[in-house]
Amino acid sequence: MAISADPSPLPHTAVLIGRFQPWHNGHMALLEAALAQAQQVVVVLGSAHQARTPKNPFTWQERARMVQASLAPAERARVHCIPVRDHYNEARWVEAVRQGVQALVPPGADIALVGHFKDQSSSYLQSFPGWKLLSLPRLGAFDATPLRETYWNAAGAPRAEVLAQLAAQLPAPVLDFLASWMDTPDYAAMQEEAAVLRNYHASWASAPYPPVLVTVDAVILCNGHLLLIERGHAPGKGLWALPGGFVEPRDTLWQSCLRELEEETACAIDAPTLAAALQGVLVFDHPDRSLRGRAITHVHVFDLGDRTQLPAVQGGDDAALARWVPLAQVPALETRFFEDHFHVVQSCLERFCAIRLPV
Repeated sequence: MAISADPSPLPHTAVLIGRFQPWHNGHMALLEAALAQAQQVVVVLGSAHQARTPKNPFTWQERARMVQASLAPAERARVHCIPVRDHYNEARWVEAVRQGVQALVPPGADIALVGHFKDQSSSYLQSFPGWKLLSLPRLGAFDATPLRETYWNAAGAPRAEVLAQLAAQLPAPVLDFLASWMDTPDYAAMQEEAAVLRNYHASWASAPYPPVLVTVDAVILCNGHLLLIERGHAPGKGLWALPGGFVEPRDTLWQSCLRELEEETACAIDAPTLAAALQGVLVFDHPDRSLRGRAITHVHVFDLGDRTQLPAVQGGDDAALARWVPLAQVPALETRFFEDHFHVVQSCLERFCAIRLPV
C-alpha cells in the first residue's frame, strides 16, 4: 500500500494515538502500516488514569497488554505504549503527548503522526506541527463503539454468541482477554452502568435536539482537606465525586449549590459563612466530560480556612458517604474519581490556591 508520495526519508518514530477501547483489527492494521514506515512506533493510550466507564472500560495497562499480545515477538521491541490523561484541556493534552513521545525518541529524530480522519474526534491530528502527518485511509470497517455495545450485551445473549459476534473484529489475544474479563466484577459493574446510560439517553429520544444539562458542584477546602462524596448509584457508583447535582427549574446556581451540599453532605455550615468563604466560580464545559450527555457544570470554590476541627458531614441523598480527604491523599485517588472531577479539583486548586496536585 502506498502510504505517502512524499520522497523524504522515512521517520525514526511513528506515533499512533487513540483510546483503543478495545484494541481491534482496524487499530492493528494502522499499527502494521506504521511499523512499515518507521523504526519504532509509540502507541499513545488516551483516557489513562481514570475510573472505568462503559466508554473507557479498560485501564491503560490492560490496553498495553492487548497491543503487545497482538504483535509477533519480533515486533514487540519496536512498539512502546505510553499513557496520557485526557486533561480536558487541549494545550495541556498536546504537551503531555509531546513529552511522552520525546522521552522515547533520540534528539533531532524525525517523528510522524499516523492516523486517518474519521470524524471530529480526529482533529487532534492537526495539533502537532513539526510532526509529519501520515494520513491513511480507513483500514477496514472497524469501530470500537458498536463493539463495546455488543460486549455489554443488553439483549442478554449467551456468552458464546456475544464472543462469536466479536471474533472477526478482534485479534485473538484481545478476544481471549474479553472472554476472561466477563467473569470479573468490573464487567458486571460496566453492564449496569451501560444500562443506566442507555435509559438516560432513551428518555431524551423524543426531544427535538439533544439536551444540555446544567449542573453545579462544590470544591470545599478546610484545614488542608477537600470535601468529597462517594456516589451511591450508577453512573459512577462507588466513585469519589464533588458534592453537586442538577440545577432545579426554579433555583439559581447558588441556591442549587447550597441545596446539593445540604442534601449530600449535611455540612453544618450556614449560607452566610459559605458566601464569605466563596473564592469564585469556574465553568467546566468540555463536550466529553460526561457520558450522561452534554453537561455544563458551575463549580463553586470555597475556602473555610483553618478551624479547630473539620465541620461534621454525613452522606445523604445520592451520596453513600461524605468525607474530608487530606489534599495530600487526593492524587492517589485519581483513578477512583467520577467523570472529570479530579481534573476539576486540579484546575480549581491551581486557579484559587496556587496548588498543583502531583500526578
